[in-house]
Amino acid sequence: MPQTIKKQCVFCTTNRDVIDYKNAEQLRQFMSVQGKIYARRKSGLCARHQRKLADAVKRARFLAIVPFTTR
Repeated sequence: MPQTIKKQCVFCTTNRDVIDYKNAEQLRQFMSVQGKIYARRKSGLCARHQRKLADAVKRARFLAIVPFTTR
């Protein structure tokens, strides 16, 4: 039976607590090409940082820093 390696939360390992909504490049790492936010199992974030990431992406979408969708 193959063992699965659990991903570590990027923000927990680097001791970063604040996810900046103005940093579009950082937010795009956790979004698909269509503009959807990756699920926790794909992004590897913990629950706390996944919630903060979702809030930051939604705020950036509202301010037109990150697009809602692509064509």
